[in-house]
Amino acid sequence: MPDTSGVPEFPFGGQTGAEPVWVEPLPTVPRMATRPKNRPLLHLVLLLATFYTVTLTGALSEASRLGLPPLQSGMQLISPAFLALGLPYSLCLMTILGCHEMGHYIACRRYGVDASLPFFLPSIPFPIGTFGAFIRIREPFPSRNALFDVGVAGPLAGFVVMLPILVYGIATAHPVPIPTGVDYYYSDDPLLLTWLSQWVGPAIPEGYTIFLSGPLMAAWVGCLVTAINLFPIGQLDGGHICYAISSLFHRRASLAGIAGFIALGLLLSPSWLFFAMLLLFFGPKHPPLIDESEPLSSGRRLVALLALIILLICFIPRPLSQVES
Repeated sequence: MPDTSGVPEFPFGGQTGAEPVWVEPLPTVPRMATRPKNRPLLHLVLLLATFYTVTLTGALSEASRLGLPPLQSGMQLISPAFLALGLPYSLCLMTILGCHEMGHYIACRRYGVDASLPFFLPSIPFPIGTFGAFIRIREPFPSRNALFDVGVAGPLAGFVVMLPILVYGIATAHPVPIPTGVDYYYSDDPLLLTWLSQWVGPAIPEGYTIFLSGPLMAAWVGCLVTAINLFPIGQLDGGHICYAISSLFHRRASLAGIAGFIALGLLLSPSWLFFAMLLLFFGPKHPPLIDESEPLSSGRRLVALLALIILLICFIPRPLSQVES
């Protein structure tokens, strides 16, 4: 029903000869456009806690590579000399994750979409020292083009930063003997790492492998994070991209993607079941846009193809598997 407050009303069906009766508009209470505020202290505490757990992870890994004795006391967990071993890993990984999230944040600012600063999530040191990072988007996206730009900006920014770190890590890598007689963990390599190893990596003799040094380990994690985020599921970055292309196709792709994670967990690596559980918890749905009618530009469809290629070359079939002696 149209708003007719403050408009002259004509009684008896709007007789034009009658004297108009002015109806005063009802008083309205002004609404404050309140937005949740960022909490810089919380963001800083999470950032520092994540930096510590990631640095500790890198230090433990580097100590293992150097053949240093196991930790003798808890004091080593805060020893500057010991933690310094993990700085190459933590500095590289935090840069990759930070650029990924800032890509989203800057794209949100460009379109006037209210979003929080990045939340970094610490974890126990094993296996990578963090659960990643995210920003909280606190209002609907205005259009398909805006949703696409915000969704793709993070993976592209993280990939651009990760690529030179990966090249440096491969170029400076040293082959080490494959462990024998002990249990150890191994992981598959993404196609990108395999290709670059053929161009800039060292020759690997039979019975040897490349140990993931700090920068190389950070780039490996960057590949894993990029690939997972680009899956067209729910509100992952790939889900944003998929919804921007076709909201009808998005839900089907989300359900198929979750089923794919379950299949990967049952057939290749149980670690994928953890991601499947998280995706089932958050659900396959995507919130609607303010304007669903605007089509996605053709140039952005080409960028979506680039994002798919990045997903394929960064995907790691078995992120972590144990080999028993």
